[in-house]
Amino acid sequence: MNDELRRRLREAATAHRPDRERMLARIERGTAASGTPVPRRPARAAPWLRVAGATAAVAAVLAAGGYGASAVLSGPGRGDRPVQAAPPHVPSQAPRTEDGPLWSDGPLWSDGSVDPHSNAYWAQSNVTLKTTEPLTSLTVELRIAHTGGVASTGAWRTLPEGDFTLRTDTEDGFLVYRWRLRPGRTVPAGTHVFAGQYDHARGGRDAGADSYTAAARFGSQQAAVRGDFAPRRD
Repeated sequence: MNDELRRRLREAATAHRPDRERMLARIERGTAASGTPVPRRPARAAPWLRVAGATAAVAAVLAAGGYGASAVLSGPGRGDRPVQAAPPHVPSQAPRTEDGPLWSDGPLWSDGSVDPHSNAYWAQSNVTLKTTEPLTSLTVELRIAHTGGVASTGAWRTLPEGDFTLRTDTEDGFLVYRWRLRPGRTVPAGTHVFAGQYDHARGGRDAGADSYTAAARFGSQQAAVRGDFAPRRD
């Protein structure tokens, strides 16, 4: 804000603060000369009325000069400071690398987590799949590393049991759960969970070496996702 505009603002503010004492004195002199009784002076105007008048005057000057009110009210030197807008929200997503996690692909999204009801001797690992399109083919594979005492105690899924085949194997140091959608069956759009349950050695088990994959078909297209589980933090 330049000096000329500051000067105009001060003049505008001063002009809208009338000197009531001087005005009343002039009225008294005029009425005394005419012989008319001088009325009792009314109470002083409320401060907010004077402030409102000055504010309106300042706003008029600002509008004429093309300035925003915030440039003045922010104080000397602060009105010229650029306002930084908040950065846009960027949803977190795993990198789409050849070997790294891929949690979403087309209509398919996934997440792996150890169930909070797990304990020092037993655990359940959950694979959550979300799809915005019906799936005509789906294979889900959950791999639990043999970290000590790992043995399957069962598995389940939120989709109908009769729609899937389930196979549990031990492969290359992993306990593997593999669900396959039966031919002619369809997975509806929505959120679905596939869970593997197992015993393990006493103590908090580290799931950092566990992983999962899911491959699906929707219409004439295919989608695949993969991911892992958070390692134990002591």
